[in-house]
Amino acid sequence: MSALRSNAIIGLFLFLTFNSFCQNKDNLSFFNPAEKLDNKRLQVVVGTAAFSYTGLSIALYHAWYKKYPSSSFHFFNDWGEWNNVDKAGHIFSSHMQASLLYKSAKWTGLNESKSILWASVLSGVSMTTVELMDAFSNQWGFSVYDSGANLMGIGLFVTQQIAWREQRIVMKVSGWPNDYNGMYSKSQINSISKLDFVARNENLYGSHLAEQVLKDYNSQTIWLSANLKSFFPQSPFPSWLNIAAGYGAENMLGGYYNKWSTSDQQITINPEVFPRYQQYYLALDVDFSRIKTQSPFLKTVLSVLNVLKAPTPAIELNSLGEVQFHLIFL
Repeated sequence: MSALRSNAIIGLFLFLTFNSFCQNKDNLSFFNPAEKLDNKRLQVVVGTAAFSYTGLSIALYHAWYKKYPSSSFHFFNDWGEWNNVDKAGHIFSSHMQASLLYKSAKWTGLNESKSILWASVLSGVSMTTVELMDAFSNQWGFSVYDSGANLMGIGLFVTQQIAWREQRIVMKVSGWPNDYNGMYSKSQINSISKLDFVARNENLYGSHLAEQVLKDYNSQTIWLSANLKSFFPQSPFPSWLNIAAGYGAENMLGGYYNKWSTSDQQITINPEVFPRYQQYYLALDVDFSRIKTQSPFLKTVLSVLNVLKAPTPAIELNSLGEVQFHLIFL
């Protein structure tokens, strides 16, 4: 699954949950979970989920799959593609879907076990639907590794909810568009022109800010963020303080290699001049959902914001053997 499709699913379920919470703006108690099963709320959530799932599936098919030939079911080994940043994205997507769906189920008044079941099944169904679309398309194929990453994300949610009845460790994402003009100038690539270099990146990742933030694997970092107070309740740490480990990659102009074909030439970039590399980060973070507020509305907003890693200082260790400090990592 591409970064755009993965984040489109997350965006849809963020909208689903937030929209369900906001049906009645004049009654803030509406934002609170029901004490017992509320059939009207249940109908709203089930109906919205069914409508959204159907609409998203149709939209994805027409946007991504219809223009490519169909095929019989087949597998596709994409391990190592994009330095597995996309696999980290799958873990993030499935965990976040499960978390949001769980909250929507609790909002209706469903009990703990049924809410966990609702969250895990629906998250699994939505992610597997995309994998099946891949499986019947000549352009892609069914990826066992993508499916495994999906299960890891769902498992991360379910395991914590059963063991602790809370998410002490959450998945987050951060991203900032790359300046490929500046990247070309610093890299001292002589084998291609700046025009060809920038055109390649625009073709892969888009030319507008919204496209680049969603599609550019070079600009995305996936984080595993752990709440310190929940693990060390007697510590002086504030309840909202997290420590986060991040993963990203850089200098990727193709799935596996920095080479591609144009209408009149084959372009290959020397990996010694422009090496692809992986990045590992350690940083402080903010768990927005643990910021104390008396407003159910604001609490909902903070919970939605918690999919994003807070901009904080970070230490980077990359596969080139370099150690870097970022005063504010975006």
